[in-house]
Amino acid sequence: MNIAQYIDHTILKPTTTIGEIEQLCSDALQYNFKAVCVPPFYVKAARQLLSGTPVKVATVIGFPFGYEGTESKLVAIRQALSDGADELDIVHNLAALKNEDWDYLAKEIALCLQPIRLADKVVKVIIESGILTETEIVKSCALYAKHKVDFVKTSTGYAEKGASIEAVKLMRSHLPETIEIKASGGIRTLEALKDYVAAGATRIGTSSGVQISKEAKKS
Repeated sequence: MNIAQYIDHTILKPTTTIGEIEQLCSDALQYNFKAVCVPPFYVKAARQLLSGTPVKVATVIGFPFGYEGTESKLVAIRQALSDGADELDIVHNLAALKNEDWDYLAKEIALCLQPIRLADKVVKVIIESGILTETEIVKSCALYAKHKVDFVKTSTGYAEKGASIEAVKLMRSHLPETIEIKASGGIRTLEALKDYVAAGATRIGTSSGVQISKEAKKS
């Protein structure tokens, strides 16, 4: 099991400095992580630091609450693509979801997908599973399966509850095999990573990638 290739090495705190981004990218190269996930402000810097390497640059859109209008998200998506993002982790509109406005969410993802698909990049939709009911998770999976997103992602890490094994299993059972799952939010150990992979996750978002990799080398 190639642990490193499951990891999106992540730093998304609002006080992130360029020095921390440089360290994040250095770690990703040293440990051969799949991607780094950085604030939109640092996409261009991460792209420069990782140019010519296999490590992907991911960023977030509508982060962390998702309640921006679709036009705002589209502006952010276009900027991220222009700056060199390979993967975009989009928080869907949780306010719309809690009002059961599934038509809004369908239009949102359809519009957001257009520039990403034109650029041939990867989209991950963050549904924030920790604050959804099982019914809401299942409906979200059905919606994003219909629109053929690349990943459905559990969490931002900023809600009161992050990823759970139960949510990943539920998502896996209601998504086609062509759509992957990214688990994130509170995953800090090798054991936890393995448990999420066993439950169906194919990507793990974590700020503890180095520690997990060191654990793996010792085991």
